[in-house]
Amino acid sequence: MAKVLILTGDAVEALEVFYPLYRLKEAGHEVHVAAPTKKTLRTVVHDFEPEWETFTEKQAYRLEADIAFADVKPEQYDGLILPGGRAPEYIRLNEHVPRIVGHFFEANKPIGAICHAALIFARLKEHLAGRKLTAYTACRPDVEALGASYVTEPLHVDGNLVSAHAWPDLPGFMREFLRRLDESVANR
Repeated sequence: MAKVLILTGDAVEALEVFYPLYRLKEAGHEVHVAAPTKKTLRTVVHDFEPEWETFTEKQAYRLEADIAFADVKPEQYDGLILPGGRAPEYIRLNEHVPRIVGHFFEANKPIGAICHAALIFARLKEHLAGRKLTAYTACRPDVEALGASYVTEPLHVDGNLVSAHAWPDLPGFMREFLRRLDESVANR
């Protein structure tokens, strides 16, 4: 059994937080949801509507955060999931996020980043330079600004980093993340 951290906040894409949460629990892993504060988070649904050139957003389910960012001890976790939605654009400003996410890069532990999660990496350029990853298409300039290469495929694996475009890619995203998590735990 592994211990996995999901780092998120309000306006997280519902599928991108609940699918990993329940898939990890189904596989027997312990999972903690971390947010800027320990509170009830409000998730959202992003969808594509005819005649819209971008996605729409609707309110979705509520989700309890287990722990505040300030209280996270990343060394206690075996893997990290970064869901998308709008949460990444503001949680990246939190003073504790570089410390938390940086640990997983430095310790070479599995990191799963989907959709807009790539925005979180803005303060972690030193860990992304020269890497390859994918993200929601609109995040391509942000990925390239990190010194990373943007991959157009909907799913990409670069060492310990598993990345995907968006919620339709969740089955492959979680398959690859779980593969790396299981390998990592077996080798400790």
